[in-house]
Amino acid sequence: MLKTLWLPIVLVGLGAAIWGAFLLYGTESKSLSSDTPSPNLVIEVGGSHSGTIVIDLLPNVAPKHVERIIALAKSGAYDDVIFHRVIDGFMAQTGDVQFGVRGADNGRAGMGASTLPDLPAEFSNIPFKLGTVGAARSSNPNSANSQFFIVLAPAKHLNGQYTVFGQVTEGLETLYNIKLGNSNANGAVDDPDYMVKVTVTNE
Repeated sequence: MLKTLWLPIVLVGLGAAIWGAFLLYGTESKSLSSDTPSPNLVIEVGGSHSGTIVIDLLPNVAPKHVERIIALAKSGAYDDVIFHRVIDGFMAQTGDVQFGVRGADNGRAGMGASTLPDLPAEFSNIPFKLGTVGAARSSNPNSANSQFFIVLAPAKHLNGQYTVFGQVTEGLETLYNIKLGNSNANGAVDDPDYMVKVTVTNE
């Protein structure tokens, strides 16, 4: 009798374990899928190459960062802001609304922020792959403000170290064609490309 009942009991136990794993790990997948396709950040790029980059924002992953990006975009703060640091095979960085406005003296581009307070880190287990968007910060994990970067290739060394708040869904060709910076100057760009207009859709 015991031998007869053993297999059904094991199968029931295995089924419960699988269901438990689904409940445990399925939550994150569900929350991520619910972030698609809304809201989106639409960046019109100008300069040496023109085009559009569409970023799917992830409010379920980094709500404070997404809220900040949307607020700055809606206020027009990102319009005419340059891609001040672009490193071949790594990333393109922009969003310095203080020192990175096109036409101004951009000698301090990359050192500025908005007038809003810095943001607390919202680290997650989402990996940095091609087109992942992360919040730029100093050595202080809680120092992100307005600047952000888009990776041009997988960057595992960034995983869990920078807040991920979006993923490029359209415009990879435009991303690839953003003017590169000087590798001997940490990616600083001479006569850089810029964000002509940044808008939010599907909010």
